[in-house]
Amino acid sequence: MQCQECGKRPATLHFTKIVNGEKTEFHICEACAREKGELIPGTSGGFSIHNLLSGLMEFHPGFQGQSAQTKPSEPLRCEECGLTYAQFSKIGRFGCSSCYKYFNNRLDPLFKRVHGNTVHVGKVPKRVGAHIQAERKIEDLRRELQDKIVQEEFEEAAAIRDQIRELEKKLSAESN
Repeated sequence: MQCQECGKRPATLHFTKIVNGEKTEFHICEACAREKGELIPGTSGGFSIHNLLSGLMEFHPGFQGQSAQTKPSEPLRCEECGLTYAQFSKIGRFGCSSCYKYFNNRLDPLFKRVHGNTVHVGKVPKRVGAHIQAERKIEDLRRELQDKIVQEEFEEAAAIRDQIRELEKKLSAESN
């Protein structure tokens, strides 16, 4: 597919805009996106994806100060590629895979803000996801067990404990 802007190079960035149920697709090459400042086509006033990420990171008060583990004069920096957190905030992408490790304490609040949670709870395929579903069920039952213990509902807690043991036996039998 050719770029809709220049018509010369292959389109590598693909955007879908849905407004009032009407879907519009844009296909542009990387050079045109760079020329346009990596703007999303069709938006009024020009809107950068990187500015969106940067705005989300800077909105959270915990992101404005330095980490408790670093001195105020020392910016948070990836030791592998040298990227600072301020640079990441500005460009919206990491320099290497180690950046996840070095910026980890600031990413969880960002993910929570963007996605609403820091744990993936999406659908699991039925054919291959039985093990994952059983593990999630055990986690849920353990939380419920703790609630029952706190509420001193020991008979119900014992029944939940037995369910957990049964599920754990099934999981260990499947693993062997």
